[in-house]
Amino acid sequence: MNETGRPLTFTEEARRRQIVECTIALVAERGPAAASLSAIAARAGISKAAVLYHFASKDAVLEATARHVLTSFAAAVGERVDAADGPEAMLVAFLRGAVGYLRKHREQVRVLVEGLVRDRDGARELAPGSAAGASRWQGVASILERGQRAGVFRAFDPRTLALVVNGALDGLVAEWVADPAFDLDVAADELERSVLLAVRSPP
Repeated sequence: MNETGRPLTFTEEARRRQIVECTIALVAERGPAAASLSAIAARAGISKAAVLYHFASKDAVLEATARHVLTSFAAAVGERVDAADGPEAMLVAFLRGAVGYLRKHREQVRVLVEGLVRDRDGARELAPGSAAGASRWQGVASILERGQRAGVFRAFDPRTLALVVNGALDGLVAEWVADPAFDLDVAADELERSVLLAVRSPP
């Protein structure tokens, strides 16, 4: 549906998807500040007015972009987590699934890592600490809480550790984006070992 609640036509859905994909590409290549309405329109080969026909504002474009990326990420990683048996396996599935998804969808990394937040002037920009980030830590925290209830994870604050886990994951992926020679497989192995050591109950 569009902002008025009217069901979208097939053509409208395709155009909105194109605009979102162009926004992802712009953010990936040149950073959030480059994702102006004019730049998005030029990238899509349409007019700025055409972008505004489908989205009420730049805010709406960025929100739709962040929501699309987060939804895709959550669906792919969640499928692996749901198939895992037990809290520890679920946590590993999240880490491995996240690394695998971001490796496959390199352009989406910056949108997912940086999220969406309102700046001091009231304009929306992609930046750390967004609703997208909140959804991510909440998902990890729920796994950690499950492990604590089962007695396999030690006592800690699930929100804090979930933020630490996601921050470490983001840092590794950001390094890989900046330096393609960075061995993401080795990094993922080390991340898994470090996270499991941090959460396991003492013997």
